[in-house]
Amino acid sequence: MTSTDQVTLGRDIPDRLRSPLDRTLKSWESLLMLVAIAIFVANSFASPYFLDAWNLSDASFNFTEKAMVAFAMALLIISGEIDLSVAAIIALASTAMGAAAEVGLGTPVLVLIGLGTGLICGAINGFLVTGMGLPSIVVTIGTMSLFRGISYIVLGDQVYNNYPRDFAFFGQGYVYWVITFELVLFALLAVIYGVLLHKTNFGRAVYAIGNNPTASLFSGIRVGRVKFLLFLLTGLMSGIAAICLTSRLGSTRPSIAFGWELEIVTMVVLGGVNILGGSGTIPGVVIAAFVMGLVTFGLGLLNVPGIVMSIVIGALLIGVIALPRLWKMWRDR
Repeated sequence: MTSTDQVTLGRDIPDRLRSPLDRTLKSWESLLMLVAIAIFVANSFASPYFLDAWNLSDASFNFTEKAMVAFAMALLIISGEIDLSVAAIIALASTAMGAAAEVGLGTPVLVLIGLGTGLICGAINGFLVTGMGLPSIVVTIGTMSLFRGISYIVLGDQVYNNYPRDFAFFGQGYVYWVITFELVLFALLAVIYGVLLHKTNFGRAVYAIGNNPTASLFSGIRVGRVKFLLFLLTGLMSGIAAICLTSRLGSTRPSIAFGWELEIVTMVVLGGVNILGGSGTIPGVVIAAFVMGLVTFGLGLLNVPGIVMSIVIGALLIGVIALPRLWKMWRDR
């Protein structure tokens, strides 16, 4: 064996030279799948009620609405931006729908109002970031307070609960047996966003912008327009989540979806999306959604307090951000 052979054998094989099966088995998504299976098995032993089909159906409500927003958030973070106002957009969209329901407007109009409110909020964020060149994290922290503040001003300590009877289908309806409408919508959106990110020129532009926005601009990619569209998508998905959540709860309070921005970002990062942009997959976000749903539902069956769940979510966020850095430090040593 020559010295050249020894050097070659000592190097890591680049990912592009590995077989598809090898890349799949060693991917973050495969690790997440193992974690999901382990949590599922642990929950089945921890509670005798976990494996009940209707309980598992109810468990889907722990992640579907958040995952809808997480799909759009994943694309936004891959592009190098972030939106921390998504939960406040949900609150404002729900408030707008509740106000419309109070004057007797029907379900189709309420849906349009929810979607339109989300799009308007997304457009505001997109304009401030892409049109005025402001940092997205600062902008969306500001609009987070703005949008939820409007909900508090409109509602105060009041509650909107005069929704039409058929409006309940979006959050409480079942398509077949234990399969909810929300779960079907979640699966459909996962396919749409998977194709958008991984199979289209728009998705390739998102990856390119996240890796090097300046080079992307000189390559002919309209960076500002792509990012603006991503903020619009995030606002739209927040509007959809607002429709489902409001329909499921049957009422609107200004505190609705409070703290969801942390869980949504955690879901995206846990799914393997680099918080600094440039990499990530939709399948990873889908698996991460199931992992977080199983964790929160399992803890709920064990009557674990909500504050403990918040600690778990925060620990997950810190852990998945720190893990790659710790792994790199270990390999370098």
